[in-house]
Amino acid sequence: MTYRDVTALFGDARGFRLAVDRMLRPYAGREIDKVAGLEGYGFILGGAIAHRLGCGFIPVGRAGRAPGTAVAGPHCPEYAEAGVEIHEDAVEAGETVLLVDDFLARGGSVEAGIRSLERLGADICGCSFIGDFPELHGRHRINELGFEAHVLCELREE
Repeated sequence: MTYRDVTALFGDARGFRLAVDRMLRPYAGREIDKVAGLEGYGFILGGAIAHRLGCGFIPVGRAGRAPGTAVAGPHCPEYAEAGVEIHEDAVEAGETVLLVDDFLARGGSVEAGIRSLERLGADICGCSFIGDFPELHGRHRINELGFEAHVLCELREE
């Protein structure tokens, strides 16, 4: 799989704003209490989307990196055999959460994030990504879990 980088998009104010707005479009009119972003570029996108919505942000990071008391999520191969963790007070039971990241590949880190948020009582309203690698079947994996995976574009290997 070819590595894809979104830093040029982040550096273009108009492009970055457009990506954030389009990632939110399917969720217009829904009550979203928090946005969760997966470690890495999901932190940047999640923070921007949470700011746009006027709601809180939840960083979903690799296990062992969160200060304080955190809830460990399941193993996730995308994070070199580690899992994810979230601060135990990051979400209250019943809060509606949108999960975001830059790209959806195999879906392991997204599934780990979903499972961890659900352990804390979150109601996941969907997942939003800039791009998807369809040949890796991540969207199918997320759909099988019962969640919507919205992507702005599909990226295919040549």
